[in-house]
Amino acid sequence: MKKILLSLLDLIYKKKCYFCSSSKSALKMCPKCFEKLAFLDVRASRITNGVNIFTCGVYKNTLQKLIRGLKYHKQKDLAFYLAKYMYEYWQKIGDERDFQVIPTPMHPNRIKKRKYNHMNLVVEEFCKLTGYSPNYDLIKRIKDTKPQYKLTRAQRLMNLNNAFEIDKSKDLEKPILILDDICTTGVTFEEMVKVLRKVGFNEIVCLAASSP
Repeated sequence: MKKILLSLLDLIYKKKCYFCSSSKSALKMCPKCFEKLAFLDVRASRITNGVNIFTCGVYKNTLQKLIRGLKYHKQKDLAFYLAKYMYEYWQKIGDERDFQVIPTPMHPNRIKKRKYNHMNLVVEEFCKLTGYSPNYDLIKRIKDTKPQYKLTRAQRLMNLNNAFEIDKSKDLEKPILILDDICTTGVTFEEMVKVLRKVGFNEIVCLAASSP
């Protein structure tokens, strides 16, 4: 009943593009604005513990607004567009393995405050596009870390030390693709890779939507 009501409301009040306010396409992100999302070259932006970290674009302009809208302003519909953007970059990499996809986890305290993990939403949409399996619980954040954006690399390493643990009851066989929204110094990926290596994972790839 709720879905029917929402559909009727969409017909009456057309969705406006979050970026340009156009209601012509009745989409949260119109095709014209989506086309403004530029890609970086298809190559690993860095390598940590033998694992390639790929970055799709630069955290500015439309991509920055897309990530911030999803992450901080409860614009959950934008998860599809961020996933689509990451998927289009991922296709260019051409890795044909069957991955399980892991979102960078949030501590329960942070989820309680924000009400959702935006990367869980992105992984859900990304897996619909790729046909991969999501695995939301393989890696857990057990340390309520400080926000990273004001910290130096050394401070980030200390902040994230022992922040993650692996749930060994989950799938430990399939290759892993870790998704995150922003990769600044690579420390978050580095720490996640470290704990995965400890339980024997060797096939890991990291993919971030953006970097500064």
